[in-house]
Amino acid sequence: MKRALPAVRLRVPTDEDAVAWHRAFDDPEVMEFHGGRPAELSVYEELTARQRRHDAEHGFCLWTVLDERDEVIGFTGAQPWPRDWGPKGEIEIGWRLARPHWGKGYVTAAARETVRRLRAAGLPGVVAMVDADNERSIAVTRRLGMRLAEVFITPRSQRQGHCYRLEL
Repeated sequence: MKRALPAVRLRVPTDEDAVAWHRAFDDPEVMEFHGGRPAELSVYEELTARQRRHDAEHGFCLWTVLDERDEVIGFTGAQPWPRDWGPKGEIEIGWRLARPHWGKGYVTAAARETVRRLRAAGLPGVVAMVDADNERSIAVTRRLGMRLAEVFITPRSQRQGHCYRLEL
């Protein structure tokens, strides 16, 4: 029997969310597939500002995820692929969650809401770029109905990655 997914709320990130994201992701386990170590606050200040611009320009971004108590627990959403390799010109869906909230269905609930919003915005499809060893994120791509489209080696880390696709 499937368990019900928890309630989540997504919002455009605020200035204050930079501090909340920094706190939520200040964990080597959370950052294992995102550079391996926690980032400085300035990285999240720039990231939240960029997401506000994405939302204003595109109608979507990496949204802040709030749990049923309105606590910031991470982000999910979509943005144009930001690198000069990989699926250039495509929209990437992604997520990151604070460690205490793993395994409870929050990412799946938030990612499904992201897909719903992107369909409503008229996007034809999305990609998810996932480290080949990141079983948790691979499981989320499966729950979203994404299919493995490409296997690649990341230029900087030289790790194997997967590109998953979903037509909307």
